[in-house]
Amino acid sequence: MVTVLDKVLKRQISVDGVDCIVALDPEGIRLTRKGKRRPEVELRWRELVSGEAAMAVALNASLAARPAAPATPAAAPAAASAPAPKKRAVRKPR
Repeated sequence: MVTVLDKVLKRQISVDGVDCIVALDPEGIRLTRKGKRRPEVELRWRELVSGEAAMAVALNASLAARPAAPATPAAAPAAASAPAPKKRAVRKPR
């Protein structure tokens, strides 16, 4: 016999020495670091079943694996060589 998930079920886990809270509810699953309010990961059951979550994970992995685009050589030296303008203090009249 299976129990219906009709309210939040929370469990504490440790991931690489970091304590986290896993929350299962009728809408989905959330992984939150212990002591924090904002979840690190949040998946909705509908996204998980339809495959949208897998596509998002694959997209994030491909973006993380891609090297960053190098800065244009013409723009970088010009910005580095130009000093920032100095601000003058305004004196109040006596």
